[in-house]
Amino acid sequence: MATATPEKTEKKTASPTRRPTAGKRTAPRRRPPRRRQSYSRYLPVLIAVLAVVVLLGIVVNLNGGSQMDKLARDRTPYWVDKQIIEINGTGRRGEKLNGVTDIVIHYVGNPGTTAQQNHDFYDQPETTVSSHFVIGLEGEVIQCIPMDEKSSASNDRNGDTLSIEVCHPDATGQFTEASYETLVKLTAWLCDYCDLGRDKVIRHYDITGKACPLYFVENEEAWAQFLSDVQSY
Repeated sequence: MATATPEKTEKKTASPTRRPTAGKRTAPRRRPPRRRQSYSRYLPVLIAVLAVVVLLGIVVNLNGGSQMDKLARDRTPYWVDKQIIEINGTGRRGEKLNGVTDIVIHYVGNPGTTAQQNHDFYDQPETTVSSHFVIGLEGEVIQCIPMDEKSSASNDRNGDTLSIEVCHPDATGQFTEASYETLVKLTAWLCDYCDLGRDKVIRHYDITGKACPLYFVENEEAWAQFLSDVQSY
């Protein structure tokens, strides 16, 4: 009886690793993505620099330039009520100042009238007088003429002065306490804004000899005290 021949088992051998053939391109290795540089740490510095630049721009815009540049900008404080009258050929002619060398103090000469009433009087075609500013009995301030234009208040000094008219309750011409305090504040501010020394303050009387402002003409000690108050404000 024939014996069965045992089946030969084939041994599977691992196929050798194929080497890339010469001249055949291989896929490039992927480089790890570059880490983006963060600029967030510089953000506070950039904000601070920008804030300084903006602040300097504001300061230059408000206070920089020549005297006439600042007068043309006409940047009055918040407590000044700007009510510029119309150009009417008399009270406001629209003529430019040559510059400012002095601040002139006046009184309205109409006891008991208000700043608004005097402003409205200036703002008429037949009126031949005006002032840059009028201070009322309660210390309010109305601006009537742009600061770079001539008013019609100080005769032959209209071309190089700014004028302030002040209301008064009676014929003595003495100002109320509120009017006086505002007059000191406004005069000091104008001197600083126009790059003038605080001694560059005169009366209408010092120009023409007219008794204006009456109380400061008849009471020299009151005038001297006012000048001292402006200096120390």
